[in-house]
Amino acid sequence: MYRYFIQPQLDTVNNSLIGYELLMKEKKPEGWRPPLNFSEVPSHTMAEVLIATTKILSLKIGSVSVNINRNQLMDKEVRAAILEAQKILRPLRLVVELTEDTPAQNWSNEEYISLIKEFIDYGMDFSLDDCGTGVNQLDQIKNMIPLAAEIKFAIQNFGEKLRDPDIESKVIFWRDICEKENMRFILEGIEDEKDDKLADKLGINLRQGYYYGKPRLLKLKADDDEF
Repeated sequence: MYRYFIQPQLDTVNNSLIGYELLMKEKKPEGWRPPLNFSEVPSHTMAEVLIATTKILSLKIGSVSVNINRNQLMDKEVRAAILEAQKILRPLRLVVELTEDTPAQNWSNEEYISLIKEFIDYGMDFSLDDCGTGVNQLDQIKNMIPLAAEIKFAIQNFGEKLRDPDIESKVIFWRDICEKENMRFILEGIEDEKDDKLADKLGINLRQGYYYGKPRLLKLKADDDEF
């Protein structure tokens, strides 16, 4: 069984909530766990759970983000579910985050871009998630950047703390791209006060991580949280 968990995204300059991210997890005997690869999640299941979840969301914020990989982007049922979710959520804005998972086929960026434009034309924002990892390296996403409203960098993907100089340089690299292109830059994986303070030092205001709030289960049934 799959369900979405919701995690806050904050603007630390004015200490305000700017949005939530929907994070899909699978219910297993040992507890809720994220899929090892989101390609394992059947497209029909992802579409069904997304629509059911958006129907129960009543949030007084600007946006809700949802992750899709390239396989899901190319899937008609998933795209239809995303359009339906945006319709349900209005005036809330849906942000479609394209993850770094390696696709099953070698589709071209031109094919992805034409579909991303459909989302944007429908009033959604497009985001490039987990940049610097997987297939979301700069040379592979360069022609998608003009479409994006935001870039996200997840420090937990590198198995090191933000205060490592190498991670710092990567963060600064993507932060500067966003400043140049007038895009939002969200730093994910902030786990403690030291991470928070260094993000202050680097001038990164938009943040997400356990330090600000752990993901919370959005139940579709009363017994979803029973094991």
